[in-house]
Amino acid sequence: MKSIWENYKTDSAYDELMCSEFQPRQISYRLCQYLNSLNTSDIDKRKMAAELAILEMGISFTVYSDEGNIDRAWPFDIIPRIISSTEWRMIEKGLKQRLTALNCFIADVYDEQAFIKAGKMPAEIINSSKNFRKECIGMKPRHNVWANICGTDLVRDKDGVMYVLEDNLRVPSGVSYMLENRVITKRVFPELLQNIDILPIDDYPSRLQDMLASLAPEHISKPQIVVLTPGIYNSAYFEHAYLAQQMGAQLVEGGDLVVNDDDCVYMRTIEGLEKVDVIYRRIDDDFLDPEVFRKDSALGVPGLMRAWKAGNVSLANAPGAGVADDKVVYAYVPEMIRYYLNEEPILPNVQTYLCDNPEHLEYVLKHLPELVVKPANESGGYGMLVGPHATNKEIAEFREIIQKNPRNYIAQPTLAISTAPTLCKGKLEPRHIDLRPFILQGENTFVTAGGLTRVALKKGSLVVNSSQGGGSKDTWIIDMEHN
Repeated sequence: MKSIWENYKTDSAYDELMCSEFQPRQISYRLCQYLNSLNTSDIDKRKMAAELAILEMGISFTVYSDEGNIDRAWPFDIIPRIISSTEWRMIEKGLKQRLTALNCFIADVYDEQAFIKAGKMPAEIINSSKNFRKECIGMKPRHNVWANICGTDLVRDKDGVMYVLEDNLRVPSGVSYMLENRVITKRVFPELLQNIDILPIDDYPSRLQDMLASLAPEHISKPQIVVLTPGIYNSAYFEHAYLAQQMGAQLVEGGDLVVNDDDCVYMRTIEGLEKVDVIYRRIDDDFLDPEVFRKDSALGVPGLMRAWKAGNVSLANAPGAGVADDKVVYAYVPEMIRYYLNEEPILPNVQTYLCDNPEHLEYVLKHLPELVVKPANESGGYGMLVGPHATNKEIAEFREIIQKNPRNYIAQPTLAISTAPTLCKGKLEPRHIDLRPFILQGENTFVTAGGLTRVALKKGSLVVNSSQGGGSKDTWIIDMEHN
């Protein structure tokens, strides 16, 4: 019987399941032993079961291309990624600490700017930020929390340490895929999940609902919550519909809402207008309110900012929260933790070079073939240079782009991002992965038990985004004491 582990070779990166070519880590021993007991036809059947479940459940995402928008089935790898609950407790603590400090920073940016006045960050970084919204100055959202939903990307380097790669504070996506990955895994490996103590994740929709309810204007005991989507052509529309359905909330588009003369938001229904108290918006600031931001936006709601400023509706995330969702601002988060919380950061940042700093710029331009260069405000893996995988022509082009607009670029060392066994044509091969846990902050703070593990399905690739050919895995947080 051929084993799917045949010829599995761990490379120089840290492997999440294996210590060496033939030795599973203690945390993954039972899973590896189980997988070893299956022959290739067993594995093929399970892979097919997963693909059928994805089609049945309609789990898809949209890829934008020159030929138009294409709906694709969600690319899922059936081999889970495992983290111990002991390590996870520390990560969870670090994520809560980080989001608390980021929310203090956003509140400060739209108020006294004490962090900047204390010389901790150049004022120019905020003044030149395309996500700084002067319309938000002086606002105080409920609980003084601006970023209520955050997806923080973590990577493990070859030293085994988990680093924060970036914080997504505008409209982070992916949590529905995290939840659906677990549902598929239960279908594929039902016997495994019965025998291993894996922390559950299915409470996320109710936690999200509780957090959104905690943002409602004070006098409202049973708030009307809606999910505002840009519509069916958005790449994350599946997620918008899924979360609304799971919470029992209405899924609405801009045209379904109206702001009346009383500066309150109403939803158009068959029975007439119904007041809305909390909006979980999945639309970028620019398109939110044509009275204030882009005049040509057909996605938003005219007057929405008026209603928010009057305290008649809560928006999650608050407009302007994206000022901290900037890869240049990211470099200052450890200092924010020390300044606002008087604590040392639990989770380290990746070493970051800011191209608008002349010394950093000189270093970056000299070492471009070794570095990863990212634009400050793009997402989805777009506009990046991965130096070691780039051609001389691409490096030369990037050199010019950076010099034209240094404020818009940061550079980081190319990490040997950890790998995990991934099913490739019937056998297991190491593929690079990251992890996006989701953190909720309102009256209280909550972190998912694990998160969305994204996997670079192309051999040797470090880019995990689904829009760039990546897929995902179920993430198991295992309590070793009970296994």
